[in-house]
Amino acid sequence: MSADTSGGLPISAEGLRVGELVATLALAQDNAFGQPLESQLRSCLLATWMCEAAGFDDEVRETAYWVALLRYLGCTGHAHEVATVFGDEIAIRAQTLVHDAANPAEVMRDVVAFATAGHPEEERDEIVRMLQEQAHEWAVHNFASGCEVADMLARRLDLAPSVREALAFTFERWNGNGYPNHAGGESIPLPMRIVHVSHDMEAIGRLFSPEQALETARDRRDRTYDPALADLFVAHGGDWFELLRETEPWDAVLALEPEPHRMLTGKDLDDALTTVADFIDLKSPYMNGHSRRCAELGADAVRILGLDGDAVDRIRRAALVHDFGTTGVPNSIWDKPGPLTRAEFDRVELHPMLTEQMLRRSPALASLNPLASTHHERCDGSGYHKRLRADADDLQACVLAATEVYVGLTTERADRPAFSPRDAAEEVRRLESAGALE
Repeated sequence: MSADTSGGLPISAEGLRVGELVATLALAQDNAFGQPLESQLRSCLLATWMCEAAGFDDEVRETAYWVALLRYLGCTGHAHEVATVFGDEIAIRAQTLVHDAANPAEVMRDVVAFATAGHPEEERDEIVRMLQEQAHEWAVHNFASGCEVADMLARRLDLAPSVREALAFTFERWNGNGYPNHAGGESIPLPMRIVHVSHDMEAIGRLFSPEQALETARDRRDRTYDPALADLFVAHGGDWFELLRETEPWDAVLALEPEPHRMLTGKDLDDALTTVADFIDLKSPYMNGHSRRCAELGADAVRILGLDGDAVDRIRRAALVHDFGTTGVPNSIWDKPGPLTRAEFDRVELHPMLTEQMLRRSPALASLNPLASTHHERCDGSGYHKRLRADADDLQACVLAATEVYVGLTTERADRPAFSPRDAAEEVRRLESAGALE
């Protein structure tokens, strides 16, 4: 849909480094929590420097590396449920990210504010009463589901058992006031205790100041954080924040990827990208299987058109990751039962741009960008986010755009039932006649 959207080159024969894939997943988690891209990469750097300063062994260092990048891997698995209670789940996650999660009263203030926002005054007391009665049970279920999804995805990515074990303690806290099992102290794996510190310090240092981050580490030691790790950060954190200012997070994190680097090729690559597709589509019950269906239908279409095997692989893989940017749009929009406002649709239009920004950091995944990030463009320039027009060399991009429309129409959405295959095909033909699709 421009000179460079003919499909690009396929992922090279060397394949995709697991580190690049996981770092890209970290960017998606940043979106899900309303943080700037590379926030979790910065946390990974802090965690690695903490391990070095403490003299921890290689197993702890390697596990902390992966855990820092994947701490919120299960975030899409309970986004719908969070939005059902609080509206914009990205906003409440961003608001509470730097709160002291070991102090329920501090978090509860925002829980009440978000849950009652937009409701008439006469309903608010009832909402507060329900929260007081059900908040604990809801939190246990919510955080347990997030951990279960993270474990399922980590297993499919063939990550080490130590990584999976640590991710089960994502929401636990040193004093036992976390969720879902109220684990505390040294029962929380050391790599996750490290990441509890590094993740909060990155956010507080960025949003407020390094000085406030160090003061927070002092204040929360022996409550939220392992006191030895909090003291370690207080001793060295000032230097680490200075180092962060001079560091390009993506390059630095990949330079620290544990060796030997695992490369994904062939079926292993396809399986990993399918795992990414499921991570994406878990965000909403209305997205279930969307990326897989686009991949299958798009691949079938280019086969019928007589394109070669590289083209089949390219469109299938691009379709698996094309909606990566949906993590940056709240479920209060994706799952809205009525029409979107102009402002809400403006946010929807951001998701292909976010896909592009995320994929282009990885040399291997960037080769999928000409297809993946243009899936909402139209041949007549009426699409988004760049309002590109197609030309004769854009066959694969046009196939993915048409495939995305058809799969979307034949899927139930919050504001309408699914179209029948016949009606969806007729709508695709109508768009082709109008010049929007090829």
